[in-house]
Amino acid sequence: MPGDLLFAICKGTIQGDSSYNDFAMLIDHNTGKSLTRQAVAKKIKQQCKIFMQEIVKIILEKKLEKDKYVEIFKTLKYKRIIVQDSTVIKLPLALYEIFSGVSNRYSKATNARIQVAYDLLSEQFISFSIDTYTKNDLKSAPELQIREGDLVLRDRGYLTFEEIKRHVDTGADCIYRHKFRMTLLNVDTLKTIDLTKLLKENGNLDMTVRLNNKEKTIVRIISSPVNKTVANERRRKAKKENKGKNPSKEYLEQLDWTIFIITIPKDKAGFLTILKLYSLRWRIEIIFKSWKSNMNFSKYHNVSAIQLYVIVLARFLMALLFTQFFFKECKVLIYKQFKKHLSLMKTLKYLAKFPDVLISLYCGLINYDQKELGLSIKKLKHYCCYDPRRKRLNFEQEMNLILA
Repeated sequence: MPGDLLFAICKGTIQGDSSYNDFAMLIDHNTGKSLTRQAVAKKIKQQCKIFMQEIVKIILEKKLEKDKYVEIFKTLKYKRIIVQDSTVIKLPLALYEIFSGVSNRYSKATNARIQVAYDLLSEQFISFSIDTYTKNDLKSAPELQIREGDLVLRDRGYLTFEEIKRHVDTGADCIYRHKFRMTLLNVDTLKTIDLTKLLKENGNLDMTVRLNNKEKTIVRIISSPVNKTVANERRRKAKKENKGKNPSKEYLEQLDWTIFIITIPKDKAGFLTILKLYSLRWRIEIIFKSWKSNMNFSKYHNVSAIQLYVIVLARFLMALLFTQFFFKECKVLIYKQFKKHLSLMKTLKYLAKFPDVLISLYCGLINYDQKELGLSIKKLKHYCCYDPRRKRLNFEQEMNLILA
């Protein structure tokens, strides 16, 4: 039955068992029905991929009780704070022609790009896609659906004048890291601004400028100098990333500053607030790291393209269940009962290792079985909370300070 196959694929893939034979064993173990790997292979065709896509779509579109989780943010003007980012996964070489990758005269590497948009306020995924390696962030940027009242946090890989204008026209705000050699114009004269000269003369910078697009869109550029250690580390990375080609002197000089291009007005946020807001992007990096470390997002054997899509969709489906349903509910309960903060990374690791715990959690949360729920919650509290001796603020505490 479809449910038996879905359960086997989801449970198997997050634990690294993703061959047809693995799925057959899991189905046999759970249903008592013996079948061959060839029988499973016949099921995992184009229809199975569509089946998985539809399930993911249903869960992505399911609206949760937002007010239940974001009461502390009632005074915040933004309806959503969206982080969009991507991560690259390495694939079997046999899939090179489909997904592309990188190659030189000596070797080839096959890669795919997972593109994700995530709302920090509701802690819900907005979109998810598996793309070819050649479909970079710049090409994916226009596909993000933005609404009035959104704040979008992106790195410079998504930055184009068209995207900034799209935010302004929609009534949304955005924060981008400045991209070197962006042509910015004086608001009144429309003359090109010498940014490096202004930075050297003023140190800190906070001014309105125009983009060099047809509409001459007005934005705000804001900056602050960094200490020498940070600047030197940036320069070291810049030289390494250029693979032996020396970056320009002007580019290296600009690394002495942290520079943002934003649409947020001056009376709403200064540099420190912008910096803290932008730092919330780190949440998606933690999620990517957890996927790869704990849910086998970086582990693939020699599979067909259809099997790969099914495996990745199954892993994302489990990530959706872990984060949007179980983690959010359990986080609230644990804080109410024990005044402890649940760690997302530790929780994903625990649930990936012991997915059967989901059944008792589900019974407790949905059927209000306090006995089932109590035991599971105590286990999560014991193994998955932040250490109370930890001095560094966790993500929840940082969100409270920045957005409350």
